[in-house]
Amino acid sequence: MEKPELVTLTERQKKARRNRSIAIGLALAALVIIFYVATLAKSGSGFIGQ
Repeated sequence: MEKPELVTLTERQKKARRNRSIAIGLALAALVIIFYVATLAKSGSGFIGQ
């Protein structure tokens, strides 16, 4: 069976991939925070006072 040919990334491509991954992670974290705050706001001030 033949081994698949692997692609070698340049340093510029590795840096771009890392920056994209960081941006996606930050966007995901921001969404989580937005949903959390929205949930707290929906449940009213009584939830926060407990």
